[in-house]
Amino acid sequence: MAAGGRGVADPLSPAGVPCAFSPLNQAYFALASADGQLRVWETANNRLHQEYVPSAHLSGTCTCLAWAPARLQAKESPQRKKRKSEAIGPSNQIDLLALGTAVGSILLYSTVKGELHSKLISGGHDNKVNCIQWHQDNGCLYSCSDDKHIVEWNTQTCKVKCKWKGDNSSVSSLCISPDGKMLLSAGRTIKLWVLETKEIYRHFTGHATPVSSLVFTTVRPPSESQPFDGVTGLYFLSGAVHDRLLNVWQVRSENKEKNAVMSFTVTDEPVYIDLTLSENKEEPVKLAVVCKDGQVHLFEHILNGYCKKPLTSNCTIQIVTPGKGKKSTPKPIPILAAGFCSDKMSLLLVYGNWFQPTIERVALSSKEPHMCLVRDISNCWAPKVETAITKVRTPVMNSEAKVLVPGVPGHHAAIKPPPSQTEEVESKRKLGENEVSIEERLGALDIDTKKEKDDLPQTNSFPVLLTQGLESNDFEMLNKVLQTRNLNLIKRTVLRMPLHAVIPLLQELTKRLQGHPNSAVLMVQWLKCVLTVHASYLSTLPDLVPQLGTLYQLMESRVKTFQKLSHLHGKLILLITQVTASEKSKGMTCPEQKAKLVYEEESSEEESDDEIEKDSDVSDLFPVT
Repeated sequence: MAAGGRGVADPLSPAGVPCAFSPLNQAYFALASADGQLRVWETANNRLHQEYVPSAHLSGTCTCLAWAPARLQAKESPQRKKRKSEAIGPSNQIDLLALGTAVGSILLYSTVKGELHSKLISGGHDNKVNCIQWHQDNGCLYSCSDDKHIVEWNTQTCKVKCKWKGDNSSVSSLCISPDGKMLLSAGRTIKLWVLETKEIYRHFTGHATPVSSLVFTTVRPPSESQPFDGVTGLYFLSGAVHDRLLNVWQVRSENKEKNAVMSFTVTDEPVYIDLTLSENKEEPVKLAVVCKDGQVHLFEHILNGYCKKPLTSNCTIQIVTPGKGKKSTPKPIPILAAGFCSDKMSLLLVYGNWFQPTIERVALSSKEPHMCLVRDISNCWAPKVETAITKVRTPVMNSEAKVLVPGVPGHHAAIKPPPSQTEEVESKRKLGENEVSIEERLGALDIDTKKEKDDLPQTNSFPVLLTQGLESNDFEMLNKVLQTRNLNLIKRTVLRMPLHAVIPLLQELTKRLQGHPNSAVLMVQWLKCVLTVHASYLSTLPDLVPQLGTLYQLMESRVKTFQKLSHLHGKLILLITQVTASEKSKGMTCPEQKAKLVYEEESSEEESDDEIEKDSDVSDLFPVT
């Protein structure tokens, strides 16, 4: 029987959308999209079966999901048939679907009723739920969160049965052993817990990054000579965020060996994993790994102990679009999920966009190391964001149109302008005064049209014009706004502009900073205001550095020369000061001063001796030849 695949809820990866196949013959595929909505698709005919929008789908988006196990549903289905008047077929026995949210609550959605069954919130998590696992026998639910705790839920009473600290950091993944007595949890390390006592049975070293998936790969130990306690000798697999290796671990009786026994290598980090369980030691484990780059890697290996070298995939599956024309190249189509069918010889692939995925069954061939499937998904509805941004049309305005510009806060009434020359002309006509000539009328019209061209737009329309100019890339519209020198107007415009226009504005300012120095002086005022007002928003963007890399390099290259210019400026000031002082001293004339009293001392023998010594010194230095 194929193991139920579990979607990897990776917050760092947009490809890791929470999704999973239903356990009963994979009749349904559940996918929680990025907008917080749950969609259930029928795998047989690729049709949308149900769509559910939680009340808090924007604030508490879905981070992970898990179908109720097939054994549990099979036990509950007869009771449900007795309660309901309508007949429920075997394909509709799939009922509960657990959804973990970003705010810590857990929703139980009933696919039979098509509505929310219950909500688990009291005494549970107070942070993002990372993984949910159903117990295959007693109907309990296990969840882990960023709040470092693991919670055991009673789904009948919707209350917490037990809660304990799983790690010193966030607990990222869970997995229940085949016999239902042990629980694997992953945080900084991988721990194996005894569910009855909530004590740690084994420690494993784990990965360098958060573990995103845990799953047991065998149900029986390789050697059956010793009595089996339900977990010793079993293998389990773990994958981590930003890690291209899937590690395989073996639960051993001794507590000395903590490292992985083998590993599988893939091309990118795993976002969805599905496998077929190995029932005995001769049966190989089949593994399907969907990577972040959109490819599927298939592995087939008999787990029989330690293997030093990482194992490569037996087959790689990739889907591309057909190239239209001779020069066009095919584009890859990302694969979202892959699950083994019940015959273990075919694979269900989910590819395309998460809001309109395509589900297809593909037969596997053991001889082909690489399968490239050409599929045309152009008929599927896909909104083009680039088209929506670039093809913005500015409405054509005539003289009779009346423009209402929004103000913040609320709308402001238009200020009545002073009477123009044309109004004065009309008032003269009404009062019966001398009628003005046609030349004066034409002159008045020329003056008015000239004023309309020279006038700047209203100040409360600056945010609207700036946003429209950025979306339509209108150079003239942007110049009207960005050429202003009023600092208060710049600050008000930046405060009122929408957040989605902050990054395009910074990119436009970067382009203009590289232009003329006079333009750069104005752009620096805008740049300073944007970085000051929207600093908190910019700090939340994970890809801020790549988006503003050009601006960062531009600022760094200009700042490098600042110290040298400061030294040069200081030296020039010193030189100019000295030159100015020397010129002033030369220009000044010293007044002639005559001594009022002159004292002459009589010559003595000592003076004569000194003069003789001076003469002798001079003769020694310059001997007469």
